[in-house]
Amino acid sequence: MTGRAYLVGSGPGGLGLMTIRAREVIDSADVVLYDQLPGEEILATLPKNAERIDCGKYGGSHTLEQDAIEELMVRKVKEGKTVVRLKGGDPFLFGRGGEEIETLREHGIAVEVVPGVTSAIAVPEMVGIPVTHRRYASQVTFITGHEDPTKPESALDWEVLARLKGTLVILMGVKNLPAITAALVEHGKDPATPVAIIERGLRPDQRVTVGTVADIPEKARAAGVRPPAVIVIGGVVELYEEDGLSE
Repeated sequence: MTGRAYLVGSGPGGLGLMTIRAREVIDSADVVLYDQLPGEEILATLPKNAERIDCGKYGGSHTLEQDAIEELMVRKVKEGKTVVRLKGGDPFLFGRGGEEIETLREHGIAVEVVPGVTSAIAVPEMVGIPVTHRRYASQVTFITGHEDPTKPESALDWEVLARLKGTLVILMGVKNLPAITAALVEHGKDPATPVAIIERGLRPDQRVTVGTVADIPEKARAAGVRPPAVIVIGGVVELYEEDGLSE
């Protein structure tokens, strides 16, 4: 007996930015494997009769390793269950959704992917920072601040990234922020380039720390910045105004 599998992006946080399709799929689930990134408001609405399995990462500690998550998804689907793999943002932007869909397909399991609003765009814009702007940036580049540690070398070309004139948006980069900014400066990035770090975007305890490529690591350390956070580097950060947003 074979059930159904869904990879669902819950959006950047809060019920208001979840898609209608995501809500429909979640409400039909027999099993929900969730990360912590969707946030408490969304997780509180998971079906009471569904089996809820925490797959999140907390303080660098994995509740379940990736192989175990994929194995569990396959097993539950083959038991005839409707299985939802629930992720923050969009499941295919640094969310390992690509790996999960590969595994499910290898086992002959059809998958529906439900896109989500990515935090890489939504979180900056909700504090008044557009990732593109005709005056500041005609391109935007998304990178991960935490690559696969088993890679023999980084897949990121810091020389190219440092030369880009547009906006650089970094996800999962808080821990490696000093190394990231050092690499950019080493390869020619202007140390005075503005930077914003938005912690816990769209949540009640959201916080923004601003600085430059040169001083943001120290400012982040002094402020006790912690993940999850979105890091924005580029001239668009100049548009941020601490008191310029509606409640």
